[in-house]
Amino acid sequence: MASLKIICQDRNTLQEDFLLKSYDYDLPPERIAQFPSREPGASRMLVLSRQSDIPPADSNFEELPGHLPEGALLVANNCRVLPARLTGVRDSGGKAEFLLLTPLPLILATTTPGAPNEAFVECLLRPAAKIRPGSRLVFAGLLHVTVLEKGAFGMHRVKMAWTGNLEEIFASHGQMPLPPYIRRQPQKSDALRYQTCYASKTGAVAAPTAGLHFTPQMRSHLAGNGCQWLELTLYVGYGTFSPVRENDIRQHNMHREYVEMDARTARAIREAKAEGRPVVAVGTTSLRALEGIYAANGDICPFNGWTDIFIYPGYKFQVVDGLITNFHLPMSSLLMLVSAFAGREKIMDAYDRAIGLDYNFFSYGDAMLINP
Repeated sequence: MASLKIICQDRNTLQEDFLLKSYDYDLPPERIAQFPSREPGASRMLVLSRQSDIPPADSNFEELPGHLPEGALLVANNCRVLPARLTGVRDSGGKAEFLLLTPLPLILATTTPGAPNEAFVECLLRPAAKIRPGSRLVFAGLLHVTVLEKGAFGMHRVKMAWTGNLEEIFASHGQMPLPPYIRRQPQKSDALRYQTCYASKTGAVAAPTAGLHFTPQMRSHLAGNGCQWLELTLYVGYGTFSPVRENDIRQHNMHREYVEMDARTARAIREAKAEGRPVVAVGTTSLRALEGIYAANGDICPFNGWTDIFIYPGYKFQVVDGLITNFHLPMSSLLMLVSAFAGREKIMDAYDRAIGLDYNFFSYGDAMLINP
């Protein structure tokens, strides 16, 4: 398995693009979508030109095929969200909350038939202030956790032991890990709407939210328009939603996430690049996966390994030409990524426009297409 870390650094000067405050903006609370659109694919879409001065245009996601370049190759992240949040008890008798961060397939790959079901994993635990190394916790009466190390911001390394089928434990007793800015309890509808229609690889702790806009009908429409569709897997983890806290963003360390891409997808991407057809990433996770794989190998090739790539202004894109994405949190690594892709000032102006026109933001919000 490969591991990589790519950070664009120029430590001689601290330009405005490297200041955390340059990525702040005021968002009215009512613009944070608390529920998905009335039906998949019904969101609005802001269309932005990546490399020209063409003014942004307001559209709807159902009109996506008409906005994409001819012959575009779309690459989507097919990870499936695990209901990875469990509520249980501490050995003191108090309540505890557990959010699994290690991708489920990597856990299952380490277990041996007939041996005890146990694994060493990373997780978030609450209340973090009351949980110390050596603490023991029990979830659903089936999952036993022994805390080994305590990290920053609620992260812990633990030994996890369980009885029965681990995926079924989470499916039966877990909650969908909706982001904290969705200020409500998960509902039954979230089990469907917080998954993409093409999700197949279970193990992520957050959805690749740009993909939530797609429907089977939209995919058929894209195919009819000559667009190609391929998939890879990035098991979305803490690296996606961990906030940037360093005033100089170049000091931020991304948490690693696991990526899988097969030979067929790699070959098709190489062919598209050779033929001059644009590669459009469906979501920032797909973009990070593609650029991370290239950085690790100097090419696009089959890959199974970790990435902690951090993309911010100054990064030179090697694979991705266009991006379908949502609107991202202030001062987040994802906002820095899209700023690297299209230019910080252009992105911040587009966000101001979206706020003024009452677009909905974040996971269940509206979409943005950044065209080549």
